[in-house]
Amino acid sequence: MKKINLITASFIALGLTACSSEQSVSTTALTQISAPGAPGVEPFWAYSGKTGIGTSYEQYKAGHYDDSAATGKVSKVWFSIAKGMITETMFGLIHQAQIKDMQFVVVGKDFTVTENDDLDVSIDYLYKDEAGRPLSLAYKVVSKDKQGRFSLEKHIFTDPNGQTLFVRSVFNTDLEGVKAYVNVNPYIDNNGLDDFAKVTDKGLVAWQDDNFLSLQASQPFKQATVGFTGISDGLKELKMSQSLGTTYQNTGEQSGNVSLLAELGDISTNTTFDLALSFGQSEAASLKEGQASLSQGYQKLLDAYNGKGDAIGWQDYLASLEPLSTLTSSTADNGKLLYTSAMVLKAQEDKTHAGALIASLSNPWGETVSAKTGSTGYKAVWVRDFYQVAMAFMAMGDTKTAKTAFEYLEKVQVTARTPGNGGDTGWFLQKTHVDGELEWVGVQLDQTAMPIMLAWKLHQADVLSDQELTQWYGKMLKPAADFLVDGGLAKILWNDTQITPPATQQERWEEQNGYSPSTTAAVVAGLVTAADIARKAGDTKNAVRYLETAKQYNSEIESTMFTTQGNLKSDNADGEYFIRIGQDKDPNSSTTLNANNGRDGFDKKQILDGGFLELVRYGVRDALAPSIVKTLPEYDDESLIDNLQVRYTFNFADGSGSFPGYRRYGNDGYGEDEVTGNNYAEGGNNTPGQRGRVWPFFTGERGHYEIAAANASNSLNAMKQNTIKNTYVKGMEAFANEGMMLPEQVWDGVGNNKAGYELGEGTNSATPLAWTHAEYIKLLRSLSDKHVWDHYPVVEDALK
Repeated sequence: MKKINLITASFIALGLTACSSEQSVSTTALTQISAPGAPGVEPFWAYSGKTGIGTSYEQYKAGHYDDSAATGKVSKVWFSIAKGMITETMFGLIHQAQIKDMQFVVVGKDFTVTENDDLDVSIDYLYKDEAGRPLSLAYKVVSKDKQGRFSLEKHIFTDPNGQTLFVRSVFNTDLEGVKAYVNVNPYIDNNGLDDFAKVTDKGLVAWQDDNFLSLQASQPFKQATVGFTGISDGLKELKMSQSLGTTYQNTGEQSGNVSLLAELGDISTNTTFDLALSFGQSEAASLKEGQASLSQGYQKLLDAYNGKGDAIGWQDYLASLEPLSTLTSSTADNGKLLYTSAMVLKAQEDKTHAGALIASLSNPWGETVSAKTGSTGYKAVWVRDFYQVAMAFMAMGDTKTAKTAFEYLEKVQVTARTPGNGGDTGWFLQKTHVDGELEWVGVQLDQTAMPIMLAWKLHQADVLSDQELTQWYGKMLKPAADFLVDGGLAKILWNDTQITPPATQQERWEEQNGYSPSTTAAVVAGLVTAADIARKAGDTKNAVRYLETAKQYNSEIESTMFTTQGNLKSDNADGEYFIRIGQDKDPNSSTTLNANNGRDGFDKKQILDGGFLELVRYGVRDALAPSIVKTLPEYDDESLIDNLQVRYTFNFADGSGSFPGYRRYGNDGYGEDEVTGNNYAEGGNNTPGQRGRVWPFFTGERGHYEIAAANASNSLNAMKQNTIKNTYVKGMEAFANEGMMLPEQVWDGVGNNKAGYELGEGTNSATPLAWTHAEYIKLLRSLSDKHVWDHYPVVEDALK
């Protein structure tokens, strides 16, 4: 009986549709009411190696984003691009993905090609200066069919005065009878299930609860259908028959992984379609946003996004960064990556919670990460990454964002008001959503020290006044410094651990507990700067306490973390070097580190990392200190067995020489499987064979050390500066992809290369990584200033 009713309803709907004057939908297809196949195929996130990200530039109003009618609407839409496709697009909070992807489909008499197929893709920026430097995060993506049947050019940006992703598509073909379609896979409210979809007379709509998106075009769709992805989404039928024999008006009463598909029309030469993917808290609101954007038109929206005329846009932001012109002279690419990095860092700030700086607008190894439930991926706050980015904002002259970011940190400090906290206070949460929601709750002492260090830098630059510094000392910095001295009980969610500094529950890679050179460097610098701030605030007693503790921790660094009985086997290993971390205070003992990421634990004396260089960066050790100099040969040793090797040499494509890249540490398992070539965690987090790759920001860290070492030996002359520029700066630029996005990890040539990466190409880990872009900007500032940007003279002076 239900089947008969459905068919009857289908023919009635077909007749109504054919008579509608508001919607131009083909009557050649059988139009059904509800799509079958719920919930659709299992949802996964999109490829994480983004070649572009974007959002509008919005101005602060008194240190916040003001969405009142008097100041104009704040656009809260972010998008990403990967493999030529529009991928995760966010609305609301920066981690709230609303789609997995949006792709175009070209259909001829005997072929159907999607953007997800193998096309030749190039990416560029729509708005650049005469030197080729990007002036906004508006993109031009060109995709060409390998058989020469068609080309597609997309222009992608957001409406700076609305909640819309605007996409212009320009098709070219010499063939007759070719049609263009657009397909969107909604992941409403940050998950790939629980969505509904329908065809309306204004466009396609998808929703979950009170979160809506709509897809509209400047011209009515010729056909439109919705369905469950992989089952009734229309794509399978298009690929088999080059036509839609059946269309569906809605997805019925059962939610799932839904899909939207619409025919744009026939294409020939320079056939253009403008599309609006819009968002709102109701269907009407979403449709209204799209209609407003389409009515303004391509050029008006693009000019506003760029900042032409009276509009405030990305070019205005770049113009406000006074140091950029000076820093450009320290680049090897005439500032292209610098300008891109400045915008990328600003784009990765939430616009509801001003100052909330995320790690990356991506989900690492996304296409094998389930999207059944919500996931922030790297679209979240880590205070350590946050500190790097805030310091980069300072380096490029954006003191407003740096100050707003510092003030935001109060939201992620553990206090008596932190939900579920049954322990001590003062430390900073490991990872949170931008609204402060708890996610990971390990204690990383460097993340507790860095807000203090940032405050000191802001005060030195007159960004924080004496009065503001004193207020923040009492409210946020003193509790943090007290925890670095006294430690305490971390008791929140799963964590129930007594912390005794300087031993940390987790070091900067969030994987091991114990005594870490990089963590201790931050803790010592944090306490010395805390002592200086306490003195300025009139708290002499605690100023003395903080400094005395810093000196105590400092005096134990070598005796706790520098081995004189190392057992690395190579020509360059003399048995004396800093270890990565140890769980006991004897650096010569043979204790075994914890197993992690599928890698068994090794004798701690066999595991190197670059954390010891942070001792130099912050002023805890001189660049030429014996313990530092003695560690460099092992750190740079490429004759170590591969699993323990950290440094790898890459050659410049132009044949001008080589530059170094570094893994996080020996025996790192956070990366693609070297045996199978699978993504990280594709078979579970602890899969044997996983291998961490080279991280580009270590090239910047090493460049910073070279500046410090040259200063220590009074050899930072023009020739040395040029060498650093053409090795470390140019090296980081070489790691950027075509869209000038800097990755977390790059392919180092070891193991199964199932994905087909080129040497030095970003993997599917996380791109763009904010920390990498920040390190690049800081390296430019350090080279320009002829001293390390985030060095702390007060630390150096106090420890003499």
